[in-house]
Amino acid sequence: MSSQETPPQLSKPQLSKKAEWQANTPAELLSIDQLSLWIRPPAVDDRRGRKTAENQILDGVSLSVGRGETVGLVGESGSGKSLTALSVLGLLPPGSRTAGAISLEGTRLLGAKNRMLRTIRGNRVGMVFQDPLSSLNPFYSVGDQIAEAYRIHRGGSRRAAMAVAADAMETVHIRDAHRRVHDYPHQFSGGMRQRIMIAMAIVCQPDLIIADEPTTALDVTVQAQILQLLAELQQRSNAGILLITHDLAVVSQVADRLVVLQRGRVVEQGSTEAIFTQPQDPYTAMLLDSTPRMSGPMPTLPTPGEQRQQKAVQP
Repeated sequence: MSSQETPPQLSKPQLSKKAEWQANTPAELLSIDQLSLWIRPPAVDDRRGRKTAENQILDGVSLSVGRGETVGLVGESGSGKSLTALSVLGLLPPGSRTAGAISLEGTRLLGAKNRMLRTIRGNRVGMVFQDPLSSLNPFYSVGDQIAEAYRIHRGGSRRAAMAVAADAMETVHIRDAHRRVHDYPHQFSGGMRQRIMIAMAIVCQPDLIIADEPTTALDVTVQAQILQLLAELQQRSNAGILLITHDLAVVSQVADRLVVLQRGRVVEQGSTEAIFTQPQDPYTAMLLDSTPRMSGPMPTLPTPGEQRQQKAVQP
């Protein structure tokens, strides 16, 4: 099945839950307010002692995620989606400079000390990284890696933590988990490795799950299974999900709200239905038009200058 085909639709429980959350505003869990980020690249030639110029990556990004809510953060590659997520966990490159505020149910995260952030990472906030093969350590069993996250925050013996790891693998529908907990990453398929990353993210029952391109490089059938799994886990725990992707077909199935990011700026946000049916920003409209089709010319994305011109001529 081609990766450009439309993914299978999710089952009715996820759709009815989605309608339920549209009717009831969830309690705010994550708040990002006017987040700006500058990164200074390493100097290539610094013989005169000159500092390399800073690059602004994010410019006044604001969004929120409620309990039990799925918010999709979408945009083309390089728009700043992943760095927005990494800012939440304080996992930014050396030399970064930030402004604004990030809080998790009133607990300030941006600018917090690393000691405090370590109590948040993997505990109250779980993260599913984009590439499970590079994120998993090939020298340790998957069970040991899941158990490590549990023992850091909950303590206990290795044996008890391995039992919890096996239970987490069963939760993400890995068969024969109590045996496979001793297997290594290379012994699993790409879809199964992504399930292991999700098991690692949920083992401490976090309040917020950040999923950074969780379906990249997976065929559409496996994509649907991973999305179904995230929806099931959310139903059980009432966790908030920040889903980062450039695939609009993905967010159309599971997201309650969308935040559209272009070159580090939020150009539009609103309910998924409203944005898909009546996009207000030209960039959002072009993203929707860029979905692969079997026939007809492909439109190009507008530059920021073209966007300003289009807005200027609007009545």
